[in-house]
Amino acid sequence: MNFKNRDIISIRDFSREELLFVLKTASEIEKRSDDYKDRLKGKVLASIFFEPSTRTRLSFESAMQRLGGSVIGFADSKITSAVKGESFMDTVKIIEGYSDVIVIRHPQEGSARLAADVAEKPIINAGDGSNQHPTQTLLDLYTIQKHMNRLTGLKVGFLGDLKYGRTVHSLALALAKFQTKMYFISPESLKMPDDHMEELRELGSECLEYERPEPKLHELDILYVTRIQKERFPDLVEYERLRGVYRVDDKMLSLNPRLKVMHPLPRVDEIAYSVDARPEAIYFDQAKNGIPVRQAVLCLVLGETL
Repeated sequence: MNFKNRDIISIRDFSREELLFVLKTASEIEKRSDDYKDRLKGKVLASIFFEPSTRTRLSFESAMQRLGGSVIGFADSKITSAVKGESFMDTVKIIEGYSDVIVIRHPQEGSARLAADVAEKPIINAGDGSNQHPTQTLLDLYTIQKHMNRLTGLKVGFLGDLKYGRTVHSLALALAKFQTKMYFISPESLKMPDDHMEELRELGSECLEYERPEPKLHELDILYVTRIQKERFPDLVEYERLRGVYRVDDKMLSLNPRLKVMHPLPRVDEIAYSVDARPEAIYFDQAKNGIPVRQAVLCLVLGETL
């Protein structure tokens, strides 16, 4: 399967078979890391982040360096020529001249697709507004596969900010390819957007909506928790009203001891720290899985697989 020079913009661009191929590549890299340590020697990754990031930015940089490549870029657009009025498209065109692949995060929906339209080098979307985050979805799938030994036929609950949560939007689309029954749990004002729900149902997914998790918690295999995203709210009064509306704690998890709890992180107060020590909590392993998955993506788009 040929991914060379391919842009990674949206999970919509992946078939089920392509998703499984990326996960298989990630598994091979994780098992045989020494065989890949110089696979991208001489290659340069441009990491350009117009929004804050810890896990995504650092895991991409770590992935590239573990493959023998190097990294350039910025994590604060205020130190770039954008403050002088340089257009986003010109910034992308300039940076592609210095690199072999570009990872980009931007607050504007559609920005990654625009970058791919103007650049000849591969563009990897590290999050465009509340739209898509495809490599997060790939590492989420990888984590589910590792802990559940399958992707097909699971029951997955999404809890929290489903309106602005790009990780939820991407993962739900991916899971729709694997006959997943999905439970969307949120306040009314943060529910999954109607167009996303319609798309999922058109793909054949059974999608249910609730405002509280407890009545359905016993049915779930996985609970995917998200924070209430303060930075996306146009009205901070509304944010203050909703913050802390859900809290996953030991008492809640006692309702389903086989449940696995995931979170794209960072968390604020939606998961109690006491949960970290429980076997149900797999969110730190989830974050760690960003390394082999992003190594796989980088190798594939640069045509450097064994």
